[in-house]
Amino acid sequence: MSVFLGTHQNRLDAKGRVSIPSAFRAALRARAKSGEPLAILRPSHLHPCLEAWPADAFAALTRPLDEMDIFSQDHDDLATALYADAYPFEADREGRILLPESLRAHAGLTDQATFMGLGRTFQIWEPQAAAARRADARLRARGLTAGRGLPPAGSPS
Repeated sequence: MSVFLGTHQNRLDAKGRVSIPSAFRAALRARAKSGEPLAILRPSHLHPCLEAWPADAFAALTRPLDEMDIFSQDHDDLATALYADAYPFEADREGRILLPESLRAHAGLTDQATFMGLGRTFQIWEPQAAAARRADARLRARGLTAGRGLPPAGSPS
């Protein structure tokens, strides 16, 4: 299974296009099935960033909707939250994608974008916010590992 690793920074052009890091493109292509978009881009519910979900991972994310009453408020709320601001994307020949204005605004993106690999998905951040997020995540992860008798995050095993 292809995973998204590392942190990469690329420039946004005047039209709102940005190049997906080549390792991320390769992972996306390895997972994409014929007739599916390369991935789905959506605003994060938790952070001021964008989430990129390979089509198979996005399908798994939306599977709980299948178990809900299609006419319920819960179904309507979850479907709206997952689909209304989601955009399928394909990369052009140069590996660029167009970030819709609403998504750029959500993440505070202007001229640079930081791509952070999260294993099965990746996020796109404004660079300073990305650095702060990584620092915060490392601090919180130390607490998680300490409570489970695991070595602190970032320490050799």
